[in-house]
Amino acid sequence: MTEANNGAAAAQPQLTMKILAQYVRDMSFENAVAQKGLQAGEVQPEMAVQVSLDARKRPAENQYEVLTKFKITANNKATNTPLYLLELDYGGIFHVEGVPEDQMHPFLLIECPRQLFPFVRRIVSDVTRDGGFPPFNLDMVDFVALYRAELTRRAEQQAAEAVKS
Repeated sequence: MTEANNGAAAAQPQLTMKILAQYVRDMSFENAVAQKGLQAGEVQPEMAVQVSLDARKRPAENQYEVLTKFKITANNKATNTPLYLLELDYGGIFHVEGVPEDQMHPFLLIECPRQLFPFVRRIVSDVTRDGGFPPFNLDMVDFVALYRAELTRRAEQQAAEAVKS
């Protein structure tokens, strides 16, 4: 019985994921308060965070590039005037083996961004603090929910296009 279990375990490919590189692909911080020469004073910031993801196969075997894109806007709640806008595209190069082909897409858009998130969170906090605002600490992102929402959006888009045809 033990030999049969060992044989089944040996047949299962070993999952391997390594982060080969991480980088800021693009970043922009627009401080509306400083640009207009205004005093921030007592404000109640209203934050909005948009997240999008992208992944693609690289020419090297088992290598993938995963991009996380964050757009963070802060507006003064009382006057609805902008305080700042931060856009950050943060990428990683991953070496991934042992993931079945039908599970690769969700793996790249869920597990890989989870690995990058702590670094994104730190950059956002540092940039907002260095921009003259209290550091903004991103809440954890539910990458599973984000992935499912994108699948639903694509399915609805395909259904709408099928109706038009």
